Amino acid sequence: MKPIAELAYCTNVHPGDTLARTKAMLDQHAVRVRSLACPNGTLGLGLWLSAQSATELLHETDGLARFRGWLEERHLAVRTINGFPFGNFHDSVVKTRVYKPNWADPARSLYTLDLAKILAALVEAGTPTASISTLPLGWRSDFSNEGCGASAGLAASQLEWIAMKLAELEDASGVRITVDLEPEPGCVLDRAEHVVALFDQCFNSDETRTHLGVCHDVCHSAVMFEEQDETLALYAQNAIRVGKIQVSSALSCHGAPREIAELAQFAEGRYLHQTCVLEGNGQTRFFEDLDPALEAMLDGFWRTHFHVPVHLETIGHLGTTSREIAFACTAASHIDPPCFEIETYAWTVLPPHLRESDLAAGIAKEIAWTRAALVAAGYEVDG
Repeated sequence: MKPIAELAYCTNVHPGDTLARTKAMLDQHAVRVRSLACPNGTLGLGLWLSAQSATELLHETDGLARFRGWLEERHLAVRTINGFPFGNFHDSVVKTRVYKPNWADPARSLYTLDLAKILAALVEAGTPTASISTLPLGWRSDFSNEGCGASAGLAASQLEWIAMKLAELEDASGVRITVDLEPEPGCVLDRAEHVVALFDQCFNSDETRTHLGVCHDVCHSAVMFEEQDETLALYAQNAIRVGKIQVSSALSCHGAPREIAELAQFAEGRYLHQTCVLEGNGQTRFFEDLDPALEAMLDGFWRTHFHVPVHLETIGHLGTTSREIAFACTAASHIDPPCFEIETYAWTVLPPHLRESDLAAGIAKEIAWTRAALVAAGYEVDG
């Protein structure tokens, strides 16, 4: 029997700092994506709600029931929630602000609990479990073991608290919501071994691990030069559940002058584009953003955190890590099937000549490509 893959596209590609704007963007874009990608079916969403939008939804009279009905009328179904960006993810400058508040701040756990209540109410009837992806504690330089900055211990305590609240929510709703930490370059947890160490040190009980897991972002893992199969196997060997795989792709090149000239077009002011360069001696150099990497001009194999359309294997003279997605899909077929969420939030900051004039059409191409990749990996696709 083939494993079933739930497929969704993440709506953090659309602005949505308020609930009204979120609904307007879904009406404008998601409805058209559905008409192109699955005109006779239901489109799976990886819903993003800012903290303000989540608060508005929970405080509306019958807000959850009415929003669920609103989605059903449009043949849209929430499969998962992206709980990483707290504030306005489409502000003119986001950069490291996306990691605030971090998990040492109670505001992060309260926001996440709001999202859990929303997700439990929005998933389709009979859904046994659903995932909320979240930041991997926070940006590394904001944390310290010397008492300055945020405390990893406090962050772990907040996560234990949320796990307890999720157990209570499961008892009340019948839906198991998991909060899944998403390793990202430059964060406290940016490699699989960091996640394993945190779980070994802080989350040893079965009760906690029932509601805490990992979200594996293919782009992030590729930027860190991890092997997809080894990474997912490491989680399985250490009894860490993968609740979600984010289908995403990074830029890559070999550092030739014409490649670097093209790569420089992707340096932009809104998002952070962490870059790793694998040098000839086997050492990896990490840069917090693309600009300092371009200034250093190191020889080696470059990978840059810029979520490019997943179906593109090349962009001009640049490569992408699109092929890593197939490796991740195949490796994931050997574990409990996670949700697969296409997360190309950077469509609107691509160099102008690469932007789709019809965003919905571009997203629909990604969905079709990802469906084919999942089928090739042996899945039956739902969504």
